[in-house]
Amino acid sequence: MSKRRIGILTSGGDCPGLNATIRGVVRSCYQLMGEDNVEIVGIADGYYGLIKDMCRVMNPSDFYGILTQGGTILGTKRTPYKMMTVVEEDEVDKVKEMKQTYNKWGLDCLLTLGGNGTHKTANLLSTEGLNVIGLPKTIDNDIWGTDVTFGFHTAVDIGTEVIDRIHTTAHSHSRVMVVEIMGNKAGWLALYTGIGGGSDIILIPEIPFTPEKVIEAVRVRAEAGKPCSVIAVAEGAMDREEALLKRKDRIKKRAEAGEVTCTSRVARLIQTGTGIETRAVVPGHMLRGGSPSAYDRILATQFGARAAKLIKLGKYGYTIAKKGRDITENKLIDIAGKARLVDSEGEMVETARSIGTSFGD
Repeated sequence: MSKRRIGILTSGGDCPGLNATIRGVVRSCYQLMGEDNVEIVGIADGYYGLIKDMCRVMNPSDFYGILTQGGTILGTKRTPYKMMTVVEEDEVDKVKEMKQTYNKWGLDCLLTLGGNGTHKTANLLSTEGLNVIGLPKTIDNDIWGTDVTFGFHTAVDIGTEVIDRIHTTAHSHSRVMVVEIMGNKAGWLALYTGIGGGSDIILIPEIPFTPEKVIEAVRVRAEAGKPCSVIAVAEGAMDREEALLKRKDRIKKRAEAGEVTCTSRVARLIQTGTGIETRAVVPGHMLRGGSPSAYDRILATQFGARAAKLIKLGKYGYTIAKKGRDITENKLIDIAGKARLVDSEGEMVETARSIGTSFGD
């Protein structure tokens, strides 16, 4: 068997499980094809590193002890897909440079670990003739064609612990606590975290809310002898008036009001409307950090093993996926540019409503 030279990069936002996936695919490749028949080329800082030729041959020892390690040993950087085909002032043709780096290093395959933007670029490179395999990473859990992405469940665990802790201070002070959870376009993380943490109200992008109904939900709880409430708000949540605006107009309107998200506004409206002391909490990037959960370590290993199998078979132009209990794959061209959003009438929303959780609608 001729030696396979495999390039690996991690792109976009970091999350728990990136290192576990790198380990899973590398160890599986060594096992399936023999350690002497595989050479791993690590590419630093995602597609930026592929453009700038920031590559190095890695040793088997580089992958020891990284199963439990958060972040990514390769480093990551956001390189927006919409800019990939744009020649900027530096006159760098990014696609051309990426292809040149791929060929210079004699890669047989490129593994790209990332979210929606990463997969769009992976598909672009695939259509340009490169052998590419994607691995779905994002705490937003919004990649089309897979039930779950690695990093999501760890972020749910962290977010749930945040809300658990918020409950105690909310009870102690009889306050309303508004907790902002990451998730700009998709509300999966806020939805799961809100249910797991027992939030009384959950606000997500897919279900635009009415401020008066959020205030009323808090007031009803207070009148029932429950002066404290905990609200999980996805960073991309919006009220019904905002939902009628184009994204650029919504961003402009918020900028004029000194807002990035609606979280602080929701807190302010609740305090004004109910008279109950209200605080906003933003755990932010803590949701991305730390060691992956056991679930994500296992999922990452499964995804890595499946990717190694595709490499051995020479089956390229795919991304790994989990459907039901099965680990499988989808064609990159079929999933690139699509997003998996929360179904406003789906099972998880119905479950939350069935226990009295309000979505402010």
